[in-house]
Amino acid sequence: MRLRSRKGSRAAQSAPVADSEHVTAGLDGSVVHCLRCKSTVSGDDRSDQNVHPFGETDRAESGKEFPKTGNSFPRLAPTLNDPIDPAPLPPSQSLIVATASDLVVRPAPMLPGIVDHETERADAYARAARAGNTQRAYLADWAIFTAWCAVRGECPLPTTAEVVRRFVAAEADAGKSPATVERRVAAIGHFHRAENLVAPTAQPDAGKLRETMAGIRNSRGGKKTRKRAADAAVLTAMLGAFPGEGLRAVRDRAVLAIGMAAALRRSELVALTLDDVELVAEGLRLSIGRSKTDQRQDGAEIAVLEGTGLRPRSHLLAWMAAAGHQSGLLFRRLTRGDELTEDGMSDRAVARLVQTAARKAGLDERQFAGHSLRAGFLTESAARGATIFKMQEVSRHKTVQILSEYVRSAERFKDHAGRGFL
Repeated sequence: MRLRSRKGSRAAQSAPVADSEHVTAGLDGSVVHCLRCKSTVSGDDRSDQNVHPFGETDRAESGKEFPKTGNSFPRLAPTLNDPIDPAPLPPSQSLIVATASDLVVRPAPMLPGIVDHETERADAYARAARAGNTQRAYLADWAIFTAWCAVRGECPLPTTAEVVRRFVAAEADAGKSPATVERRVAAIGHFHRAENLVAPTAQPDAGKLRETMAGIRNSRGGKKTRKRAADAAVLTAMLGAFPGEGLRAVRDRAVLAIGMAAALRRSELVALTLDDVELVAEGLRLSIGRSKTDQRQDGAEIAVLEGTGLRPRSHLLAWMAAAGHQSGLLFRRLTRGDELTEDGMSDRAVARLVQTAARKAGLDERQFAGHSLRAGFLTESAARGATIFKMQEVSRHKTVQILSEYVRSAERFKDHAGRGFL
């Protein structure tokens, strides 16, 4: 048996060791290095009970005294990547042995390509935490804020509560609504948290910022402006604005009818697929996979009555027959020549469609938006005496507070206190 001294090991210089312990690391299955004693012993010699670190105390050429262990130590796989060490084995076989009684398995670094892919997937899931409309709004708000900072020589990331306070004051002076200003602040906080930075509203000196926001709400307060609801009468006029059996006219009538009859948000309407539609005797069953208030995608099912007035089921069947597509998105984008594409309609296209329909029907298009379809169902159902809970089955609002506003609006003249003497 021969024991030689080894100097200069990086691991030996960096690994702190107690006096009664010896840190060992295997480099090829037949050689063991003691990182404390800086000594090396061949694997063939480990069968000898006198050899460090497996047997009784012994002295070697190095003059070091090794402690007793009483056990035969297992063969060690390579792990250290020292310039004078042999090449390590693959990560699946890598070990670092801290002490004779404590084996610590540490994987070797991953390949850069794997790390990049997993990072991209993690970022994609993080983006999925918010609806697409919210993401687009935040990006636009962030671009406005960074441009404002660039003109004034301010740093946008990270920024301070005082900088944001000045920014929101400038936005309010420019005529932006309190809701828009609040969304700008939320976007700034979002991009800070995404970089593990403290959002300006959560900073210790954010008190003045909160006071400024409260002042903007108070000074710009007043009646909320809401888009007009496309109730039954309005929607009937809109459907009549697209006559004929052309592919575009058939599609547009189906979009308007389904959007109102199912009280859908624009994002829900354009996300429908053929698999989400079930034909039943009473009308339709629509499966909603994800919505603004259902980010976890628990899903919901909506019952859509056929009826004898708006007849949403008939309009949808006419579109499906004219389009002839067997799978994928339900409502597709059309070319300028009215040819069907594989791309789905965008939520903005739905908003433009509602305004175009209002204009063609002789209405003020500025009073309407994509939300007019959803609001139209709630307004009409409240006016016809539907209960809040039956309305909620279709609209899927988390609370009934918003729905109660529709009911109160419809019942303001019903059983009026002045009836009988005014």
